[in-house]
Amino acid sequence: MHELAITQCVLDIALEQAEKHKAGRVAKINLVVGDLSGVVEECVQFYFQVLSKDTVASEAMLEFERVPTGARCHACDSEFTLAETDWTCPKCGSDEIEIVGGRELYIDSMELE
Repeated sequence: MHELAITQCVLDIALEQAEKHKAGRVAKINLVVGDLSGVVEECVQFYFQVLSKDTVASEAMLEFERVPTGARCHACDSEFTLAETDWTCPKCGSDEIEIVGGRELYIDSMELE
């Protein structure tokens, strides 16, 4: 259900930028979403269609860039993408890791017309 609040924030930012730049419509919103963010793209799409109705963003296309879960090993200092079921370093086998990517959730850019 947190997608509803997230989508409302995305729409608010898009409408604010459209007004600021005197745009007639929001054409596209590019979102960066980390695998660990818990955001379901289909839910964001659905909520956006509902919330943006009768606004300058009603026909905007949402583009999602997924960021995989990245980690750094404390034992050998290598960086790698975590597998879903194996959270150990593929180089040395250590489980002393730090999450360094995958929590992202932000608007990268948008196209206004």
